[in-house]
Amino acid sequence: MSRLIDKFNWVSQTAPQAMGFGAMQQVLPKPRMLLIADFAQANIDGLADYMAGADAGLFHISNLSEGVKTLGEKCQVLSDIPWGGWLRDVGQVGMTQMVEAGCDFAVFPLADTPLSILQDNKLSKILQVEASLSGSLLRAVDMLPVDAVLTSGEQEGEYFLTWYHLMLFQRFADLLTKPLLVPVPSNVTANELQILWETGVDGVMVKVGVGQPEGRLRELRQAIDKLTFTSRRKWGRADALLPYIAGERHIVAEEEDE
Repeated sequence: MSRLIDKFNWVSQTAPQAMGFGAMQQVLPKPRMLLIADFAQANIDGLADYMAGADAGLFHISNLSEGVKTLGEKCQVLSDIPWGGWLRDVGQVGMTQMVEAGCDFAVFPLADTPLSILQDNKLSKILQVEASLSGSLLRAVDMLPVDAVLTSGEQEGEYFLTWYHLMLFQRFADLLTKPLLVPVPSNVTANELQILWETGVDGVMVKVGVGQPEGRLRELRQAIDKLTFTSRRKWGRADALLPYIAGERHIVAEEEDE
């Protein structure tokens, strides 16, 4: 299992309360929502400053040879965090090259990725799913051999979170048990992050690089660490309710009276 998925599993666990009559030891707070840095540019000066506060880095790969080489360089510069590649039309050969470059996970689209990438079990696999996917297909996604799910949506221009986004994230969280990763704008607020967590979001992905201020991820990490993470509704998925027929209850009541 990759380091990123290990982090997802770690943040989903609740630390047990110490038993006994002795003085309770203070449990240090831990981040409960992962922060993923999304790099679209190949070369970014001051990479460490942009990445400060992130739990993982994600790099877009459009050209296989050049993209894998650049990703390998990033893995070497910042080896303390897991790195992943966002794939476009990359098959089994590309997955092998990513492993050799030190990649930890891969993000790939649902429709344009060959099944041959499943032959490589060294990389964790995050499936990019369109928001328009039907409920029945979303339930099928939960049964696929992937480790997490990323929702896709519009992030161009003045992108900001809306009630429509929240509704979509709620729908995904209701139908999936796999870790859920969603894209958010760099100016997302602490209150919005709190709401996303309570909705069932496990990690947020933020674009960094040209046009984004340095140190923003560090600020978001500090905001996440200060949040109060309440018990989550995600773990208790609602069961289907059986129809209530009033006439049958009336008959039973009459039989009891006799």
